[in-house]
Amino acid sequence: MPSLDLVTAELTLTGRITTASNATFLGSIGKVPVVYKPIAGESPLWDFPDGTLAHREVAAYLVSQVLGWDIVPRTWLREGPLGEGMVQLWQEQDPDQSAVNLVAAEDMPETGWKQVLEGQDENGNIVALVHEDSPALRRMAVFDVVVNNADRKGNHILAMTDGPRHGVDHGLTFHTDHKLRTVLWGWLGDDLDAEELVGLDRVSEALNAGLGRDLAGLISTEEIASLAARCSRLRLDGRFPAPSGGMPAVPWPLF
Repeated sequence: MPSLDLVTAELTLTGRITTASNATFLGSIGKVPVVYKPIAGESPLWDFPDGTLAHREVAAYLVSQVLGWDIVPRTWLREGPLGEGMVQLWQEQDPDQSAVNLVAAEDMPETGWKQVLEGQDENGNIVALVHEDSPALRRMAVFDVVVNNADRKGNHILAMTDGPRHGVDHGLTFHTDHKLRTVLWGWLGDDLDAEELVGLDRVSEALNAGLGRDLAGLISTEEIASLAARCSRLRLDGRFPAPSGGMPAVPWPLF
């Protein structure tokens, strides 16, 4: 978790991200740039309890830490100018990289990319939704299954200059019902690799220890039980799942 200074030092607002559906601000703690999402600025949802999105973002970070794959930037709860909320270290992504893209269907790369779906753009051209075929993105896809991420848009994946891919915006997670909506379907049916299986084991074991205790203050007992069940089911199946249930397979918009 963040140092004491990041929890108690003054949080100053420097701007607002107006494209976000909930109140989302840029800020700084000393010289450290952060994102701040106050609980008071969360929009009510029909399928998630009110005032819980910040807690779910912190819970997603804790699971990411146990997996050990550096997916979610450091995230914590603290007081801010608009009350308690989620604070996350700002990540400066590489503007020349994109882990997810739309390309003309005839220009689909032969290697290094996975196609998720095809559709028409506003001009009637056939386009393909594609994403990188990389270990970092595979692990993010596993993480999304584990936390039951209902909103893995393309713009929620930050491509960093030095290679990592970070995932952000994890408020719609940990529901007890199947909610998986993601643009990362390219490995559907593929076997999980050894490190991915070990990651699942780490989470399952930690749920009976420190992780379980930490999550108890953030999400419900039923949601923790569902998290454990998803880990066990995914570990037993040993492969990337297919879409299921009545939920759309991808979020909208895609980016």
